[in-house]
Amino acid sequence: MFITDIPFLIASFFSGDIFAVKDATQSPALWTVTLILLLAVSLGLQIIYRKYILIERHLERYIMIISYLSIGAIIFVEVIRRFVFNLQAPWSTTLPPYLFLIMAWFGCSYNVKLRTHLGFAEVRSNLPRHLQYALLWLDGILWIGFSWIVVTTSTKVIINSIANFQILLGTDSVMQWWFLMAIPLAFICLVARVIENLIIDVKNYRSGEVLIKQVAIGSGE
Repeated sequence: MFITDIPFLIASFFSGDIFAVKDATQSPALWTVTLILLLAVSLGLQIIYRKYILIERHLERYIMIISYLSIGAIIFVEVIRRFVFNLQAPWSTTLPPYLFLIMAWFGCSYNVKLRTHLGFAEVRSNLPRHLQYALLWLDGILWIGFSWIVVTTSTKVIINSIANFQILLGTDSVMQWWFLMAIPLAFICLVARVIENLIIDVKNYRSGEVLIKQVAIGSGE
């Protein structure tokens, strides 16, 4: 039974043997472990959001801006180097896609915070209040379920990348998994935002406040 594989899976992570970890993650027990970790870390991040308001407001936004500016700078500099000096860094065409991956997934978390993903506010605002509340909970459950799938599958990809010593093309020692780690981290942030929104929804429902609000894409605090 896969439940009995959980101690073996946890032990493999502490063994330091990446090949043992790779074999252990083939067990269905990985799904249980990742769900527990996803919820636990997301709740911990939610506590950090409450304590440090600047992190709550700007975490994903700054990551997106830094990634975007880095992509633009690499492209701008390398285009000049290529066509003016006939030079080009080998990694200049392989690094930007990973930076875009970071920007996209943390951007997804940010838009979940703003409720511009799966909002359907125009339709839902005309529904009965109890149905609005139920749909908000459905959104949260679907996001957590989707994030669970992404975190579990991306964990396998990351471990496989480590086991195969995959480096970023055009470099000698920059590992691919350093960038792939952005995927589970972004979806942990996303689940923290989902929990944050659900807490707000529960308070609004109990106090009689409006549940569905119109939000424009790109708007922020």
